[in-house]
Amino acid sequence: MILLPFLLSTLWGEPSWCLEEDGGFTTDTHIRHFAVATNTVYIAAEDRLYQLNHDLTLVQNLTLRGILTGGRQTNDAQFYRDSETKELNASFSVNILLPFVINGTLISCGVIECGYCEVLELNNISNVLYSEHIQVGSLLRNSSSVGFLVNEKETNPYILAALQQDETKSTGSSCSSVAEEVNLHNTKQSQRGFIFSTVGEHNTHVIKREGSVQFVDGFQINSIIYIFSNLPSSNTVRLIWLEGKATKKQTVESLRGARLSLSNNTWKGGRLLSSSVIPGGAPVLWSGVFSVDGGQTNTELLLFDISPDLSIKADEDPDFCSVCNTMKSGKSAKTLTPKMLRFRQKHMTSVLAVREKAWIVFFIGTGDGQLMKLSVDQHYRSSCPTVLYRADDDRRVFPKMHLDPVDLKHVYMAFQNQLKRVAVSKCGTYTDVQACWSAQDPHCVWCGSSKSCTFEDDCTDSDWLSIPDDSHQKMVTYKVVKDSTGQVMLHIHTHLTVGQNVQDKFTCNFSTSSTELCSRESPPPKFPQCTCILSNSSLPAEGWHVTVWIRLGTTELREQLRLSNCPDIRRLPAYVLCRACFRVGCDWSGDSCTWANQGVGDESVCQKMESMMNFPRPEISSITPGNVSFYGRNHAVLSGSNLSDVIRVRIQGDMECIPQESPVWNNTGVSLTFHIPSAENKGVVKVCAVLPDGSCHGNATITYQSSPSCTDITPSSSWISGKRNITLMGSHLELVEGVLHSHRLQEVMLPRNIHSQNLTYDAPAAEKGISAVTVFLKVANESLACSKTISYHPDPEFISFTSTVTGDGLRITIQKKADELAIREAELSVCTVQGEHPCVMKDKETSNETDFFICEIEKTPFPKFQQLRINYGHRRVILNGRNSILQYLMLLVLLLIPCICVVVVIIYRSQQKKLTATMNRRMEDLELDIRNDIRQGFVDLQTEKADLMENVGAIPFLDYKHFASRIFFPEDDSLMRLCIKDMGQDVVKVHLDDCCQGLSRLLQDQLFLTSMVHALEEQKRFTIKDKCALASLLTVALHHNLSYLTEVMEALLKALTQQNSNTQPKLLLRRTESTVEKLLTNWMSICLYGFLRETVGQHLFLMVSAITQQTAKGPVDCVTEKALYTLSEDWLLWQAHDFRCLRLKVLFAVGSDGELSEPLEVSALSCDSVEQVKEKILNTFKAKFGFPYNTPLREIHIEYEREGSFIPLEEVDASSEVIGEVTMLNTLTHYKVPDRATVKVLSRKTHPPLSPQGSLKDDENFSGKYFHLIDPDVDEDQRKNPGRKKLKLKEVHLTKLLSTKVAVHSFVENLFRSIWGTTNCRAPHAVKYFFDLLDAQADCMKISDPDVLHIWKTNSLPLRFWINILKNPQFVFDMQKTPQLDSCLTVIAQAFMDSFSLSETQLGKHTPINKLLYAKDIPKFKQEVKAYYKQIRDQPSITDSEFREFLQEESKKHENEFNEAVALRELYKYIQCYFTEIKEKLNQNGAPLETMEQLYHVKNSFDRLKSCSWD
Repeated sequence: MILLPFLLSTLWGEPSWCLEEDGGFTTDTHIRHFAVATNTVYIAAEDRLYQLNHDLTLVQNLTLRGILTGGRQTNDAQFYRDSETKELNASFSVNILLPFVINGTLISCGVIECGYCEVLELNNISNVLYSEHIQVGSLLRNSSSVGFLVNEKETNPYILAALQQDETKSTGSSCSSVAEEVNLHNTKQSQRGFIFSTVGEHNTHVIKREGSVQFVDGFQINSIIYIFSNLPSSNTVRLIWLEGKATKKQTVESLRGARLSLSNNTWKGGRLLSSSVIPGGAPVLWSGVFSVDGGQTNTELLLFDISPDLSIKADEDPDFCSVCNTMKSGKSAKTLTPKMLRFRQKHMTSVLAVREKAWIVFFIGTGDGQLMKLSVDQHYRSSCPTVLYRADDDRRVFPKMHLDPVDLKHVYMAFQNQLKRVAVSKCGTYTDVQACWSAQDPHCVWCGSSKSCTFEDDCTDSDWLSIPDDSHQKMVTYKVVKDSTGQVMLHIHTHLTVGQNVQDKFTCNFSTSSTELCSRESPPPKFPQCTCILSNSSLPAEGWHVTVWIRLGTTELREQLRLSNCPDIRRLPAYVLCRACFRVGCDWSGDSCTWANQGVGDESVCQKMESMMNFPRPEISSITPGNVSFYGRNHAVLSGSNLSDVIRVRIQGDMECIPQESPVWNNTGVSLTFHIPSAENKGVVKVCAVLPDGSCHGNATITYQSSPSCTDITPSSSWISGKRNITLMGSHLELVEGVLHSHRLQEVMLPRNIHSQNLTYDAPAAEKGISAVTVFLKVANESLACSKTISYHPDPEFISFTSTVTGDGLRITIQKKADELAIREAELSVCTVQGEHPCVMKDKETSNETDFFICEIEKTPFPKFQQLRINYGHRRVILNGRNSILQYLMLLVLLLIPCICVVVVIIYRSQQKKLTATMNRRMEDLELDIRNDIRQGFVDLQTEKADLMENVGAIPFLDYKHFASRIFFPEDDSLMRLCIKDMGQDVVKVHLDDCCQGLSRLLQDQLFLTSMVHALEEQKRFTIKDKCALASLLTVALHHNLSYLTEVMEALLKALTQQNSNTQPKLLLRRTESTVEKLLTNWMSICLYGFLRETVGQHLFLMVSAITQQTAKGPVDCVTEKALYTLSEDWLLWQAHDFRCLRLKVLFAVGSDGELSEPLEVSALSCDSVEQVKEKILNTFKAKFGFPYNTPLREIHIEYEREGSFIPLEEVDASSEVIGEVTMLNTLTHYKVPDRATVKVLSRKTHPPLSPQGSLKDDENFSGKYFHLIDPDVDEDQRKNPGRKKLKLKEVHLTKLLSTKVAVHSFVENLFRSIWGTTNCRAPHAVKYFFDLLDAQADCMKISDPDVLHIWKTNSLPLRFWINILKNPQFVFDMQKTPQLDSCLTVIAQAFMDSFSLSETQLGKHTPINKLLYAKDIPKFKQEVKAYYKQIRDQPSITDSEFREFLQEESKKHENEFNEAVALRELYKYIQCYFTEIKEKLNQNGAPLETMEQLYHVKNSFDRLKSCSWD
C-alpha cells in the first residue's frame, strides 16, 4: 500500500528527457506559479507542488489535494494530504510561492476554501515545517496580485503582498478578507505578532486605495521597493516606491509614486502585461510589455528609468495612501516617459531582461508560444530579433520568466501545463566567424582555438572575438584620407570586442597585384585599427583592388577593398555617385566625392538625395497569387499603375530586420513579373515596389501558408500512352505550380481545375517496363513527393461491340478486356465512323474477364453500324462490331422480369414485419456488445501501467562469431555454417591452403580487388544476391586486416558517389544494390559490435522482453499468430472473445515411479490452447530456475486434475468442436479448467499418453484444417452457439495498440537514446570516422545542401545497421523471433527511422494507425537526432593512426574465428566464372604485368586441384 502511491506520484511527475536543446517538464494539470532559487526550480500546479533540479529533472513532488476537517480559517481546521482517497474535499490553490533562501525554507500561501499558508524545507518540500489557516495574498484563485520578499537580507524580512481589488472590494469568496491593497506579513515566529502576521509596532500598517487596482510585478533593489500596477478605471500604469525601513510603519509611510506614459510627448495610458528590471547600477532601468489598446494583440516593449525620486513628499500619492485622513484633491503623480527603445510586436506576453557585456538582452514571450531574443546596444539601438523557441501550438507564455542561476545560459518559460528550459542563444548554429559576428548576439564569441561559435566561458584560452559594445553593419570598415602634405592613408577599423590573448596578436597585411602598397613609414597596427600610408599617393584611374589580411590571435579575417582616387569618382548620377563614393571609403562634399577627412562623414546625405528624385509614385492594385507556401513562388504578377520605374519588389516580414528583394522583368508599366522568395515563417508580409532612388511604395500583402501535400491519387493508374486525367487530393493544392513524374522529371505538367483540396492534370506517357512512379508537386524551386504512387499499365484492349435497336435509337455494348486501369465511363468518347453519330455513355458492367461499356445513339436512321471510333486520352481506336444472336431471347427475358418482381414483392411484404422485429432485437444486442467493447477498451487504456519486469536474468548474447555470420549471411545458412566451421588439418586441405594463400595475396592488391568488383557488378546476370554474397565473402577473407578492408570500402564508396552524383545524390546508400553497400553493413557491424554489446544490448533485450511479456497478457491466436496486445494494426486480434486469467498449480513427474515435484504457479489464459499452455509452463520453469526443463515441448503432455483423477489435455480430441470441415483447437475453457487448478506435466517417453498425438503444426495444411480464436468463414447454426457470432469491430479494439505502446514506451525510449547517445560526449570511433568521410566526400563533390549529408549519414548508420538490429534481435541474442514480436519490432523500427527523416509527417484521417502511434513522439526524437548529429560533427576528428590502431585491435580480438579458406574458395568460383571479364577490366584500368601474372598463377594453382570438391 505504501509502494503504489509512491509509484503513482513518481509517474505523475515524470519529466521529458529532451534537456539538451529543448528541455521541458510537463505537469498533468495547469501550472499556477513557478519560482527559482539557487539550483532548484519549484512549480505549483493545480494539484501538486514539484521540486526540480535546475535542468528540470524531478527531485520531489507533494500533493496539494486532501481532506479539510473543522471550520473555515479556525484554530481547529486541519488539512490532511491524500491523493488517493475518494473522500477528498479540498485542494490547496497556491497564489504565492517564495523561496526564502537565507532561511532555508519555501513559503507557499493560497486558498483552501479560505486562506492557508505553509512553510516547507527548501531542499525537501515533502517536509512541512509549519502550517496555518491565515490569509496571505489574495483569496481569489485567479487574481492579478503579487507577493515577494522585502528586506530579505536584514534581520526583519517581510512578505509584501499586493492584492487585486475591484470597486466593491469584493474578494469573490465567502471568506471574510481583512487584507488591504498592500500588506506586510512576518516571515518568522520571532517577529512581533508571530509568523504571517501583519501587526506592526502599534497596529496594522497597510497601503490602501479607493477603487480597482490590478498588480503586475514587484521587487526590491537595495533599500527601495518597487510595485507596478494597472488602474483600469483610468487606463493608467502606476509605480509605487517604498523605502525598506526598520519597521513596517516607517516602510509603508515612505510611499511615493509615479505614473508611466507610453509616449514621450503627450500623456498616453495603457495596460502593463509583464515587467523585468534590468540588472546593473544607477540609473535603475526597467522594461515592460504594454498593451496599447487594452487587448492582447497590439503590444509594445518599452524601456524606462525608474530611479526613485525621494524629493517627492512621502504619502502624498493621489491613488494610494497609508494614512488616508488627509485631503488629496488636485494632486497628480510624477510622469515617467520611455527611453529611446520602443519595440512593437503583436501578442507579446512576457519579458525578461539581462545584461551581457555592454548590451541589454530581452527575452520576450508571446501569446502563440514563441520565445524571442532582442539585443540592444549601449545607445539603445536594437539588433534583429531572433526566435529561440517555437511551440507546436498557440500556447500563451506566462508573464514571468526566470534565468537559470546555475549556468546563466538558459531561460525558464512556463506554458499552460509545461515548463521549458530554453538556451539563451543558438551560437552553435553559426559555422564561421562572419556568421557568428553577423548574428549580433552578445552571448556568442568566435573561439579561435576551437574554430567554433560558442559562449565566452566555453573558450578556455581567451582567444576569442565578439561584437563591439555598439552595433555596426560591418565587421571591418575602411576610410581613405589625404592629409595636408598630400599623403594618402588607408585606415582599417575592426568593430570587435576581443579576449586578452587577442589584443597583443593583432596584425594587418596588405597586398595588391600591381605594386607594393604600404610604405615603411606606416605605423604599427594597434587594436582595433591599423593604418597603411600608401607608398604612391597618386592612385590610378581604375583604382586598386586590395586584399587585407587581419589576424586576431589564431583567427584570420580577409577583406577585399577597392581603392580609388576620391575626387576622380564622377560621371554618374548624383544619387548613384553618392552611394558609390561611400562604398570605396570616400566621403561626400556638396555635390562631389572627396577624401574621407574632407566631407560630411554621414551616408544619410545619400538618402536625402535619393528622396529628391522625381519618379512617378507607383501604386499596387493586386499580386497574383496572393497566397503562397513558405517555399515561395516563381513568376508572380504584380499589377498596378506607374510601375515603369520599378526595379525591385521588396518583401518585409514582421520578424525580419533585413527585407528580401526580388528583381522584376516583363515590366509593362501596369504589370510586372517577379519571384516571391521563400520564408522561414508563416504569416502575412508587406510588399512594396522599389524605385531607383531606393524608396518603396505601395501597400500590398502576401500570405505565406503551409506547403502543399498530396495524400491520394485518383485514379491510381494510367495507360502507358499517357494523357489520362488524374486527380490529386490533399491540402493547399492551389499553391502548386506544376506536377512531375519520377520517370520524366524534365517534363512539367500544368495542373487544371485547381482547388485547395484537389487538382487535375494529364499523366505523361511511359515506356514499357515502368510500373510504380512517384508523383511530385512543383512548388517554386522545390519538388514535394506525394505519399502514394501511380502505376502504369498497357493501354486498354477493346474487343468488339454489339448493337440493339431501342425505339428510334440504338444501344451499343462495347466489350473490353478486363485490366487494372479501372476506366470510368466519362473517360471514353464514342461515336460511329459512319455518319459521326455520338454515342452517349450510360453504364459500365464487369463480368469475369470482360468489361462492358453501354452507350446509346439517339434518333439514328441506321439500324446497324459496322465500326465505332473510341477516344481515350489522346489515342483513337477503330472497333469492328458483331451481330447479336440472342436478341430475341433477351427480349423474352426482359418480359419475364416484371413478373418475377411482382412475386418477390409479395413474398417480401409477407415477411417484412417478422424480419423488422428480429432485426430490432439484434440491433439492440449489437449496440450493447459494442458499448461494452468500447468501455472495456477505454478502461484498459486508462489502467494500463508499465509494470513489466525489467529483471530478466542473464542476457543470452551470441558470441561475436555467430553474431557476425548472421549479419554477413542472413539468407544462406549453409554458407554461414561453412564460414564459422573449424578448419581441418588433413593433407588435402593443406594443398588447398597453398592455393588460397596465393589468392589471399592477390586480394591484397587494391587495384585488382576494386577492378574485380566493378567487373562483376557490370554483368547483368550478377544479381543483388550475388553482390551481397561477394561483399560478405570479402569481409570474411579480409577480416584479419580490417585496415585494408576499410581502404577498399572507401575506394568503392567514392566510385559509387561519383556514379550517383549527377542523378539523385539523396538516394546514395538507401538500398543494398551494390557490393560496397553490403560491405558497409558488414563493416559497421564489426566496428560497432562492442558498442552494441556494452551499451545498447541490454536496452534492446529489455525492450524485446517487455514486448513478449505484454503480448502474453492477452490472447494469441495459435493458427494466425495474431495477438490482442500488439503494436501492429495488421496483427491485431480484434476478433478475440472474452477470456479470464488463470493461475495453475503445475506438478512435474519425477522419475518413472509417479513421484511429483513441488508445485509451480503458472499464469495462463482461459482461451489458451493446450500447446500454448505447455509453452507457458516451460517458460515459467526457465524463468523460475534459470535453466530449461530437461524435456522438450514436443515430448511432454499435460493432464488436468478433476475430482481426484487426471484428465489428458490434447490439442484435438473427440470432443473438439467442428465447424464445417474445420476443427477448433481445444482450450482451457473447452476443458472447463478453473482458476488454481492442478496440472501435471508428464514425459511421453516415461509416461506415454493413451492416445499419442504429435504436433498438429507439422501438418502442411494446419491453417486450413484447424482454427483457434478466429472463426472460420463458414455458415453454422447460430442457435448452437449464439455468443460465437457476435459482431466484432476492428476499430473498437484499436485502443489495445495504444495500451501496448504505453506499456513498452519507456523501454523504447531508453533503447533509442542508448543508440543516439554518446558516451563521454564521444561517438563510437567508426561512426565519427565514417561521418567525417562523408563530409569530405560532399566537399569534394561540391555538395552544399545539408539535407544531402543528413540523408547520407542516415542511410549509412541507422538504416543500414541499427534497423537491421532492431528488426532482428535473433542476430544478437540466442532467441527465437515470433511473428507477434516481428510485427511490433517493425512498427518500432519505422518510428526509429521517422526520427531521422527531414520531412514533416502530414497526419490525417488516411494516415496508417501504425504511424499515428508514435506521431507525437517523433518531433521530440527528431530534435534529439539533430543534437546527436551536431555533437558528432563538433567532436574532434579521429586521426588516421588512432583509427588504424582501433581496427587492428578489432582484428586481433577475433582472430581465427572464421574459416578464411572457405571464403577464398567461394571467391575463386566468381573469379573462375567471370575470368575473362575481370581480365578485361584490369587491362582497362592499366593493371601492371605483375598483377596479371599473379592472377594466372592463382588460376593455374586452383585448376591443378583436380580432386578438390568445392562443395
